[in-house]
Amino acid sequence: MHTSNMSVWQHNHDFCGEYAAAEKNTRRVLALTAVMMVVEIIGGQALRSMALFADGLHMGTHVAAFVIAVAAYAFAHRHASNRRYSFGTGKVAVLGAFTSAIILGAIALVMACESVHRFLHPLPIHFNEAIAVACVGLAVNLVCALLLKDHPHHEHQHGHAHHHDLNLKAAYIHVLADAVTSLLAIAALTGGKFLGWTWLDPAMGIAGGGVIAQWAYGLVRDTHVILLDREPDSSDLNAEIRRSIESDGDTVIADLHIWQVGVNKFAAIISIVAHQPLSPAAYKALLKEHAELVHVTVEVQRCHAEQTKEPSTQPA
Repeated sequence: MHTSNMSVWQHNHDFCGEYAAAEKNTRRVLALTAVMMVVEIIGGQALRSMALFADGLHMGTHVAAFVIAVAAYAFAHRHASNRRYSFGTGKVAVLGAFTSAIILGAIALVMACESVHRFLHPLPIHFNEAIAVACVGLAVNLVCALLLKDHPHHEHQHGHAHHHDLNLKAAYIHVLADAVTSLLAIAALTGGKFLGWTWLDPAMGIAGGGVIAQWAYGLVRDTHVILLDREPDSSDLNAEIRRSIESDGDTVIADLHIWQVGVNKFAAIISIVAHQPLSPAAYKALLKEHAELVHVTVEVQRCHAEQTKEPSTQPA
């Protein structure tokens, strides 16, 4: 060994970022939602409103989703420096968002089934009380939305559109879903009270389930790309890396792998072939403008007889 100090070639793998404010606000939303969940479930049963009960049941799943979101933040920060996680714990929050999406899909199905059952077996509804509870629920949803909306969900960097924090986005979608079901419940109960359209109550439950299912699908689509290490469709890093490295006309990228390791943070493995190759450090210097590339490994191979030599590999 030529030196005992390896710190020059080593670097931190903590790609979680700083989301203390997001975690704090998510905890606040969790507390508010838990209280409102109990009120709406009890109120929906007592007042015989399917729309109100469905809203409360839906809030219950949001409580579970918010618990997952808070736990994901805590786990990611606690293990950020654990070397057993090869590329850090940045994907923990994404896993939490994916789990939230599954919960959203499940509750959408439950809401639809319960609403169909209420179509077939209608019950008298206490409209005045149910409308009052639904309005309180909507107010709580709006407060929660304001708490979470302070944090942007997307940002643009070097022409790439990436999700800013999918864990926070999942929590925000849960709040929006709550607001939608509250609005639908108020509309259904108001129509039932003044127009006698009691069928609106279960119909709104089905409509709300459809909207929530669509949001759940979108969240699954966003998160599975990261969890499966697929290069995002919205990213043009592949083309920009090739343009930066192959610009001299002599260098060719033989193999390129790009995947996301955190919020707006990417890793890349690049295999380069050239007649007069540069050092791995020189090629990495060409990519300095891409701040989102936080972990780059370059493999360089000379394109002639010396190609049989072992490739030079150097991580960023």
